[in-house]
Amino acid sequence: MATTYTFDVFSSLDGSGSVSGGDWGGYWGKQTPGFLAHRLEQYRPDQRMVFGANTYREFAQMLAEATAGSEVYDPWVTRMVNLPATIVSTTLREPPDWVDGTVANGDAVDVVARLKRESEVPLRSHGSFAMNWALLAAGLVDRVQVTVFPVITGKTGSAPIFGGAADFDLDLLESHALDGGIQELIYRPTLHG
Repeated sequence: MATTYTFDVFSSLDGSGSVSGGDWGGYWGKQTPGFLAHRLEQYRPDQRMVFGANTYREFAQMLAEATAGSEVYDPWVTRMVNLPATIVSTTLREPPDWVDGTVANGDAVDVVARLKRESEVPLRSHGSFAMNWALLAAGLVDRVQVTVFPVITGKTGSAPIFGGAADFDLDLLESHALDGGIQELIYRPTLHG
């Protein structure tokens, strides 16, 4: 029996996954204790993380530059880093700098299809936009979880979260209003047309 795969992403209201310039800071400066506690609860159960090579490199660099006790190492990120992870890459050859990480060389669609058949725990990817656009198109994403922060990044926004994706119809499975005006929306995607 295949396990579920969740594409988990943060977004500004206008669909940006990050910013280029400005003084926003992490979580667009909108993280709250309730939000961080909610994230930790989602990452507490056993699951396997799946990252594309670029997102893995960004996480590894961010974590390497952070000091112990910094806000980068909030509880849910610490939990995520300690979950087993598969880094999908056609270029990485070395063991990843991850607590329990492995590199799976090859095409993301093939790797994730195999993981879905073989994994005994749910799969989750945070970020890795291009990889997840391909997985969406291949019908391998069971849930799209978008956490919308109450900001518009018209001048500084970058990395459109669905900028390279195909068209999809979405069935709303869950929604959560978190403190600070943060909204979490969880959908089941179906390729449109």
